[in-house]
Amino acid sequence: METISLLSTELPSSNIWLYSIVSVSIVSLISLVGLFTLSIKVKHLQRVLMFFVSFAAGALLGDAFLHLIPEASAEFGFGLSTSISILAGIVIFFVIERFIHFQHCHHIEEIQNCDSSHHEPHVHVFAKMNLIGDSVHNFIDGMVIAASFIVSKEVGIATTLAVVLHEIPQEIGDFAVLIHGGFTRTRALVMNFITALFAVLGAVLTLVLSERIGGVEEYLVPIAAGGFIYIACSDLIPELHKESSRVKLVGQFVMFLVGIGVMWLLLGQ
Repeated sequence: METISLLSTELPSSNIWLYSIVSVSIVSLISLVGLFTLSIKVKHLQRVLMFFVSFAAGALLGDAFLHLIPEASAEFGFGLSTSISILAGIVIFFVIERFIHFQHCHHIEEIQNCDSSHHEPHVHVFAKMNLIGDSVHNFIDGMVIAASFIVSKEVGIATTLAVVLHEIPQEIGDFAVLIHGGFTRTRALVMNFITALFAVLGAVLTLVLSERIGGVEEYLVPIAAGGFIYIACSDLIPELHKESSRVKLVGQFVMFLVGIGVMWLLLGQ
């Protein structure tokens, strides 16, 4: 605990705004990753995507257990309120997933079923619901990133990296789902980018609240940890269990450990 606190660097208010806005802007640009998948064959995309999923799962768990929870404990004490906030994060992401029908890790079948030459005469409801859920998810991402930078620069950078790694496979899946749901490629990219901008709104709201009320990060940081644990354990890791090839399983396990390792290395910044 003490080591992490000594390594953490609290930022001035102006720098918190700068780091947060730049970080959520980078995360928002990840929504355009669909542009780079247009020329990639489905089989090749599947292979790369699952390794990204493994890496993202390790990074999310690493950020939760190596950065967010220890930092929350060091700053605010690991009491009942912190435990409840972690559980709240798990519940919040469960509710988002169940009731808005949004999946953080889109199944490979959705990409397989996506026919790039097929356009429905109308947009399906599930595609619209995906956009709503994605907006809420990105809004929360923005809040989490801003709250992390309020705590320290190191925690903010680690959280941003974890979110970026998770966004890559997610946005590829979003792009496929929107096209399969009736959107044209151009409209899918535009709508994906618009929903990604909700991360900026989430960050701005958190920064404004922290200046006017204070103590927002005391709850948002452990909530973020709970959300990251839920995403990794409920969405990402189950996808990895679908792989039966031993060679690929070893590769995914290695990437999972690399994701954790990257978060560990960030402790030494």
